[in-house]
Amino acid sequence: MNIKDFEKTIQQLFGEKLLEEEDEYGFTYTADKEIHKIGYATNLSVETVELPIAQGIDLMVTHHDAWDFIYGLREACAAKLAAHNISHFWIHAPLDFVDFGTCTALMKILEVDEINAYSTYSEADGELPGIAEFAAPVEFEQLAGRMRSALSEPVRAWKNNDRPVKRIGVLTGAGHSSALIREAAERGCDTYITGEATLYTIQYAQFAGINLLIGSHTFTEIFGVASLAEKIAEIHPDVEITELEESHFELNH
Repeated sequence: MNIKDFEKTIQQLFGEKLLEEEDEYGFTYTADKEIHKIGYATNLSVETVELPIAQGIDLMVTHHDAWDFIYGLREACAAKLAAHNISHFWIHAPLDFVDFGTCTALMKILEVDEINAYSTYSEADGELPGIAEFAAPVEFEQLAGRMRSALSEPVRAWKNNDRPVKRIGVLTGAGHSSALIREAAERGCDTYITGEATLYTIQYAQFAGINLLIGSHTFTEIFGVASLAEKIAEIHPDVEITELEESHFELNH
């Protein structure tokens, strides 16, 4: 597979979502060589770029670009990628809102039985969480434990009602807006799951009586990147995929 083949594969997998979100994906650097090995991670950082250098990766795929407000990071990463002739592609909003993306992948990891609605984005409604149900309700601490095990990290948990968990709302990463929690509650969810929290997140969930489970931004979203990598490998079975394992840096302090 070469870069042109890869671009065609992304078009095949995401279709019109790429047209809707033209500024939400792209290449940081493209190397002129065949792609035999893809490494994937949630974040582009100096630390994650070190991993494909060590592992002989030809193409690095991440969910996040280097954020503009982490000043100088994109330039530093691009220079390191160019020095080692490693391509890098990132895809943000389209991966959040495709049916195999970040929210769906986390719900599947949590072993839901039915997905009632995928996470979506529109100019009229903004972001909306995915909604899923368990056929048999699970105890809140059981679900929290399942999430801790899947993410391999501490998960903060607030039990704000006395019911077992039946219906969950999920928006991975920075889905901490009280408006999103209200949307989940109004759609019958007893539990809301995301990757960041503020004071207002915690207060509103408590006020609304909806349980809250908070992992890290990075590790609530890694399963969606893995899902994308697996789909690329299905289309190009000669390409090897491997996770570039990030540290749990959000929870170290």
